[in-house]
Amino acid sequence: MLGFTPFKKHANKFNYVPRYYDPEKEAREERRAELCGTRREDTHREYRPGQYIRTQREAREARMAQKNERSLFKIILGVVIIALVIFILVPRLAEVFSRASRSTAPRTEQNEVEEFNPYAPITVVPNDYKEE
Repeated sequence: MLGFTPFKKHANKFNYVPRYYDPEKEAREERRAELCGTRREDTHREYRPGQYIRTQREAREARMAQKNERSLFKIILGVVIIALVIFILVPRLAEVFSRASRSTAPRTEQNEVEEFNPYAPITVVPNDYKEE
């Protein structure tokens, strides 16, 4: 009676995991058996060469088709977003930059400065000086 004490804080606990019907687990096992080719319905049938390989290949092709369908949708969505950016935002940004590059201050004689253009035509002025 060494382990007995009337002043316990809680009752004895055991690591008992109750068994119950899990429909998700059963569906997973049936699907796995179907992919491996060992369904309950197939137990009375004879083995056909390549049966397991064929079943797995068909399942893999179905997964890949679904994945390709999703990736195609993502590509189309990306192209549409890029087209919207090009046709809507780029002209507006170009207009903003062109406004910023133009001078907004009114032109006066003080701030009016000619820009140097090396390809501008040369103006020839006649010599009015008298030589002595």
